[in-house]
Amino acid sequence: MLWEIIIQVALLVFCHSVLWFIVSLFAKRNDVADIAWGIGFILIAVFLLQVHPSNAHSKAAYTLIIIWGIRLAVHIGIRNSQKKEDFRYANWRKEWGSTFYWRSFLQVYLLQGFFMFIIASPLYVLAESGYSLKLIDDMWVMPFPFWMALWLIGFLWQAIADYQLVQFKKQKKPGTILTTGLWKYSRHPNYFGEILMWWAIWLMTGFPDFGLWAIISPLTITYLLVFVSGIPMLEEKYKGNPAFEAYKKRTSSFFPWWPKKEQP
Repeated sequence: MLWEIIIQVALLVFCHSVLWFIVSLFAKRNDVADIAWGIGFILIAVFLLQVHPSNAHSKAAYTLIIIWGIRLAVHIGIRNSQKKEDFRYANWRKEWGSTFYWRSFLQVYLLQGFFMFIIASPLYVLAESGYSLKLIDDMWVMPFPFWMALWLIGFLWQAIADYQLVQFKKQKKPGTILTTGLWKYSRHPNYFGEILMWWAIWLMTGFPDFGLWAIISPLTITYLLVFVSGIPMLEEKYKGNPAFEAYKKRTSSFFPWWPKKEQP
């Protein structure tokens, strides 16, 4: 049954990727992929909820994913409507030249779909568990209050960080960067919140014998945001900015921590 679920979701994600590639052609901007990210997870959660039997754990996970996906998609949609195409996609548009369209399809939409499919893997385990006709309530499952609190901390951390950044940009002065609020303790608090949420979702599956393999989900999102498409690409944009270089020296890159004291 698990393989059936995996194949169904793979086809769903592929269709989702193709649809948003078509949307990008009409919109003439590839940063619609950022909106598609949250919507894709909503689609997966709703599909599993409607098509496969659910238990308390799976229903809770689907609900949390839907809440997170809606907030993220709305936030990014509003943000993108107020500015030009994100600098990362704009740079690729220039770099790829005549190969732009097929590289966009493969390297933006299909690649995003692949990672979406991998990161959603705890949901497949939870969907499969619905056929056991019982809750996943053995000794290996983290207590409900623990993973719910973990997820809620991550959700609020990301949402508050996003809100603080939006408010800062409304009053931003040239050459300045946000160094207050949650951004005082981490240069990327929104990424920290998202990663924390996915670790919480994985903990819901139960382990070591039921869902351990789905640890690929939080490991993948952690690797991508910390080492590939998240922190490195954003920090490259501000490289050489005196204010950012000073901020970088005293503030943790990812995990929230007290800032270092300024050297006299």
